[in-house]
Amino acid sequence: MIKIGTRGSKLAMWQAEHFQQLLNEINIESSIIVLKTKGDRIQNLSFDKIEGKGFFTKEIEDALLAEEIDVAVHSLKDLPTESPEGLVIAGLSSRANPADLLLIREDSYDEQQPFKLKKGSIVGTSSQRRKSLVRYFRPDISLKDIRGNVPTRIQKLKDGNFDAIVIAKAGVDRINARIEGLHSRVLNPKEFISAPGQGVIAFQTREGEIDIRKMLGRLSDKNLVDTVNVERKVLKLLEGGCHMPIGVYCEKDDLGNFHVWSCYGNNWKDDLNFVQYSSNTKFELAETIANKLK
Repeated sequence: MIKIGTRGSKLAMWQAEHFQQLLNEINIESSIIVLKTKGDRIQNLSFDKIEGKGFFTKEIEDALLAEEIDVAVHSLKDLPTESPEGLVIAGLSSRANPADLLLIREDSYDEQQPFKLKKGSIVGTSSQRRKSLVRYFRPDISLKDIRGNVPTRIQKLKDGNFDAIVIAKAGVDRINARIEGLHSRVLNPKEFISAPGQGVIAFQTREGEIDIRKMLGRLSDKNLVDTVNVERKVLKLLEGGCHMPIGVYCEKDDLGNFHVWSCYGNNWKDDLNFVQYSSNTKFELAETIANKLK
């Protein structure tokens, strides 16, 4: 019996149940254990004001180290680039749509404006990256922090607290979130650049659990590993996390060439530096991009 650790949000439960279904398909029994993280408990602060890293993952990783669970299921973009000693990311899901989604209230929609969003709108997001990109493309827009799980944020928009919100399309799609009555705009991840690993689920276990690691490796999307590793290596080299506006999105074409779109800033109010770079080898690719961004 594999014990699966997860947060309790609707999206986190979808991810854990998706992993459970993968286990069912190879005849492995499992149970789901729900854990509450620092990020779940602190709802009155934006991400940049919460101290430390891994505030959506630490308690789950602690349970993994204490052998209370066998596999932790995370959104990869929530995971710091270095696992705690004794833990490894042993598998990755297939990637859902990596784009961000702009959801707009009916009375804030303007066909003539960029992103179809009326002038002077209030946009809700607590992501440093999203704030910075909204500011870059629409400097007339006001930004306001928003917290809560996916349905909660959508309801806050419908209640009129914002003119629009920016949210991960993967999360909306996975839980089939109810966005009727709202206009939606899918933001191109090569322009409104995605977070490293966005749309990917990570499976984490203890380093010494060789059998579980082999099993997670078999469940992984092998084609995804190279591109996601490039994204996360850039993030690591820039010493980034939720406190900094960093976007990195990588694709690999049929010829094996890597194409990377990236942006970086010291904080969301500073100007962003954008870099697009292509290479036929992943070696030193991340280092080249990180050096160009700094």
